[in-house]
Amino acid sequence: MAIKFGITAAAVLGLAGAVVAQDAPMFGGEEDQAYADKLWQAMVEQNLAGDGAIMSFPYPGTDPHGMMLETFYSSATIDGHEGALVVKRNYGPEGVTVDEVLGAPGEHLGAVTVMFMREAGYDEETGNWFYAKYLPDGSLDQNPGGMSLAGLVGKNAEAGCIACHQNAGDNYLFTTDADMSMSME
Repeated sequence: MAIKFGITAAAVLGLAGAVVAQDAPMFGGEEDQAYADKLWQAMVEQNLAGDGAIMSFPYPGTDPHGMMLETFYSSATIDGHEGALVVKRNYGPEGVTVDEVLGAPGEHLGAVTVMFMREAGYDEETGNWFYAKYLPDGSLDQNPGGMSLAGLVGKNAEAGCIACHQNAGDNYLFTTDADMSMSME
């Protein structure tokens, strides 16, 4: 009787574990938020975000990013892994000019959107890219449901980072055809 109970309990516990795994968010969970915090700190250390961030010449953009954009290509090391880093500063509102952004970037910065190439095996199906959308103060933006925008944002969805960027080709980038993984070798 004890063996039968033990097998039944193990089966139920195993099934419960599967249910928990299915209910885990695809993005925005505690692990993704913690990873995004480390990524923001790495960007601040490189002067790609935060006070004193370097500027480039903004160029015209469009939704969902912004009416003026700056894009930076770099690399970062997070938890011992060095990966390609793409940082996009998103400026608005509609009608904002290059001169206005250059003259007062903080007044026009709406968000900082980031793609970071994580280690092999993170999510091969999506090129191992980790996505994050930060508000100008470095906190994570949230979707209308209150989920933090960090991790596999938009995977298997009709909208969101991955849903859009999968249309950019094998490297998931609209701004370059460069193989970003090559920059890490």
